[in-house]
Parts: sequence; structure tokens; C-alpha cells
Amino acid sequence: MINAVGRDIPEEILKATGKEVFQGNHYRDGYTYRKDGPVTRCVINNEGRKLVDSIHDVLVKCKIKDGMTLGFHHHFREGDYIVNLVMEEVHKMGIKDITICASSLGKAHDAIVPYIEDGTITGIQSSGVRGKIGKAISEGKLRGLAIMRSHGGRVRAIESGETRIDIAFIGSPTCDDYGNCRGIGGKSDCGVLSYAVVDADHADKVVAITDCLVPFPNFPAHISMTRVDYVVVVDAIGNPDKIATGAAKPTTDMRKLMMADYCTRFLIHTPYFKDGFSYQTGVGGASIASTVSLAKIMKERNIRMRFGVGGLTKPMCDLLVNGQVDCLLDTQDFDLDAVESVKDLKHFRISAGEYADPFNKGAVVNKLDFVILAALEVDVNFNCNVVVGSDGVITGAQGGHPDTAAGARCTIVIVPLLQGRIPAVCTDVTTVTTPGESIDVVITDYGIAVNPRRQDLIECMKEADLPFKTIEELRDIAYSIAGEPERVAFTDKVVGIIESRDGTIMDVVRQVKAFEFAEE
Repeated sequence: MINAVGRDIPEEILKATGKEVFQGNHYRDGYTYRKDGPVTRCVINNEGRKLVDSIHDVLVKCKIKDGMTLGFHHHFREGDYIVNLVMEEVHKMGIKDITICASSLGKAHDAIVPYIEDGTITGIQSSGVRGKIGKAISEGKLRGLAIMRSHGGRVRAIESGETRIDIAFIGSPTCDDYGNCRGIGGKSDCGVLSYAVVDADHADKVVAITDCLVPFPNFPAHISMTRVDYVVVVDAIGNPDKIATGAAKPTTDMRKLMMADYCTRFLIHTPYFKDGFSYQTGVGGASIASTVSLAKIMKERNIRMRFGVGGLTKPMCDLLVNGQVDCLLDTQDFDLDAVESVKDLKHFRISAGEYADPFNKGAVVNKLDFVILAALEVDVNFNCNVVVGSDGVITGAQGGHPDTAAGARCTIVIVPLLQGRIPAVCTDVTTVTTPGESIDVVITDYGIAVNPRRQDLIECMKEADLPFKTIEELRDIAYSIAGEPERVAFTDKVVGIIESRDGTIMDVVRQVKAFEFAEE
């Protein structure tokens, strides 16, 4: 069946998942549902302790068994230890057919690939995957489907009961013996626990894992003792030095700095750039640089930001230090400066649900004026791909990309025209993760394309001295330099699905043909 972004979703996938095809951003506006609740074991005694000696013992207490779904968060990013610690013990116990429901998975979790190959793990639900896990899925080694959801989509799936987490594991930098968790303090400070809030609220069993046990009460708690069943102390839960990795680092690349300049000059010509505007940026080098250049113009024009939101970096936190923003709303910290900034009284933690859940009565993304994002590919219909690489291998994550793009008044994607020698602006993206109806502007090092849907933005740019082109012109320039790329050869086997934030199917991911016999 063909969906609203022109992708053919196989009937067998629709039947197997019970889902509908994507029918546009507003298809489920006004949708009503009853939130799913966890099985709760009441504690009516004065023992006052929930400590368990080991991960093995807590798995026994939680009655781990084949076929369960385990929840994890990724606030330690490439420094996370929790997933590997838990899954190593699950494997030792001989448990099979586990589904991992994580807010994201990365290279830090390469060690679990053998557990995919031997059937310990048969399902993955995540914002996306990087490293060896993505390659294993693309090779067809995962026995079930990989389901990729946005951060808001993950909350929706859990709250609605579509995904039921049997046991959630929360890596907590500090925790007391009764389960009050905080994202700060200790030796593994990650700042916030925003993605874990929905797990704590809806999982049948909740296990806090910490490497810094502190006296009761560990207040104000970011995850309350009222949600936690057990506490386990281990040597280390993560390496905070690896929070800032890859794309989260600032750039000195002149091409990216030029695109950041284009972005800022475009942004200030829109009607939304005025005192009290709201803003979010991604963690690509050009996106981070655009925040730095924007801060200079804000200071020159005496324009103040009302709030900044999202995964935060040092340049965003500097706005708070310099009195250029009223407050920050934080779901994840991408560097240690942001972790430190959480101590500021105007730096507020929000849950992933408050941030981006499309089935809430209101989410912060809907109050955004601007969001600055990156992409692996953009096509002539402004559809974006942020999950599947040019070789067809799963190598990225949706994160909040589809959520913020749908919610913001002005969504800007910054992408170099060529990623290496591969055109990033193309006729059709390999996989659609964010629909073109959500994307307003594409900024490249060869020019800027405004979505024809946004004639209002086109009109207000008449006085802007910027290199405007059509999206088709940008594609043609890319093809003239590097040639039109050959399309990746896939088999018919579907290895994953890309869910829209409302739970409909945006696209499917197929096994790469070069890996057709890897599973044998």
C-alpha cells in the first residue's frame, strides 16, 4: 500500500504489525485513548530498603523469562555500560527471545551483537542504532523486526500499551536505598534522566542501577522511589567523558561554518525572529555553530530568547550564562558543560513525553519557533533520511527529528551537498524518516532551497542576500559533481520499520542484498 510520502508498505507488514500506513502529520489530530498502566506491587512495611546484591539476583526477583521486553535509556550515549551489563547476565542465564526497547542504541553496545545472532535478543525497538548492531540488523540477523521510533513516538507507544516493558533498567548517577534517582552527582553524572521517565511510569518492574549509593532521601528525585522496585549497586554505570562524541563536538570545518552563517542570516529575516522567540538545534557541527553566530546577532539587536529546548550543548547553555535566554528545557545533555549547567535554577529538566509525545495534551515541540536539524539525505520532495546510510546499512537515529520538524514554525535542515562523494540532495532518499511536509528550508554549502509549501517564507526573503535555489537545482548540482548514485540493492526481506511519530508506518528497511547470505 502506498503511503503519504509515496512509499510502498508491504501488506504482510501491515498485517503482522496491525498498523496503518502514514497518512500525513495531522492524520490523528484529536485522537483519544486510555493510557496503559503498570502492574504495581504495593510495599506496606517499614523495611525501607530495596537493595539487591547483583544484576543476576534482581533478574531472578523480577522473574525474568523468555519473551520479555526490557527497557533502557541512553543518557550516557557512547559511554553507557548498563545495556551490556544487563544483557550479559541475561545471556548467562540462558534467557531467549528478548526485545530491547531503548531510547537509542549506539557503538557502546556492539558487545550485544552475539546475543542477536544466538537468539537471546530477537526484537529491537529504538530511536535508531549505530555501529555493529545496525550492520547486524541490515544483514538480516535479527529474527524479529527492528522498530525505529522518534523520541515522542517511543513515549506514545509505551503510554498507549502498544509496547509493554516488563523490566526497565535505569542507570542512575546517584540513588538511595529506596530508589530515589538523580541524574547528577557521583562519578557518572549525565545531567538528566528524561527518557527513563516513561519507563519508570509504565514498566511492570523498575530497577535502578547505580555506582553511587547515597543516604535517603536523594531529593529532589528525578525518578521517584514510588516508581522503583529494586536498587542494584555496581562498580560503574557509564563513562561521562564519552557523552560528548561524534556529531556533538563543535566544528572548525569552514564549509560547515559557512552553512551555519547561511542559517543565521536566513533565520533573522523570518518574522519569527523577535524578542521572546523559541529555539532548538541539533548536535551536528553546523547546527552547533549556528547557535554561536545567532547569539552574536541577538546581542547586537538586543533580542532575547524565551526558551531553548532539546538535547543541549555548551553554546545553548552559554546563552543562559550570558542572560540571553529566559530558561532551558532539557531532555538530554550532549556534553559535560550541559551536564554542569543543569545545576542552574533556570535550567529545567523535562520528560521525553513533555518534550515530544504527539498523543499528549500538549508537547513543548509544538511551541517551537525554530528548529535546526541535520540529515543524511534530503530528496526533491523535502523528505529526510536520518537513519539509513548511503550503503543501505542502518547507521543513525530518528531522535527528536520528526517530532521537532512537525512542531516548529520554521524547520531548517542543514546538510552539505555532498556527504563525501555521495550526493546528500537526491531524487529519492533511501529511507524516509521525516516527511517533506515537515521541512521548510534546506541549507547546503551550494545554496538554500525553501519548500514551495512555504510561500510566506519565500516572500520574506526577497531582501535577503543569500544564494537561493530550487531543491531540484541543488540536486542537479550534486549530480553534476559526483554523478547520480546507483541505488542500493535490497532483497525483499523487511528487517525494520520506520514508524511515524503517530504510530503509522513511514517506511520499511530491507536487508541489503550484499548481505543476503550473511544469516546462513
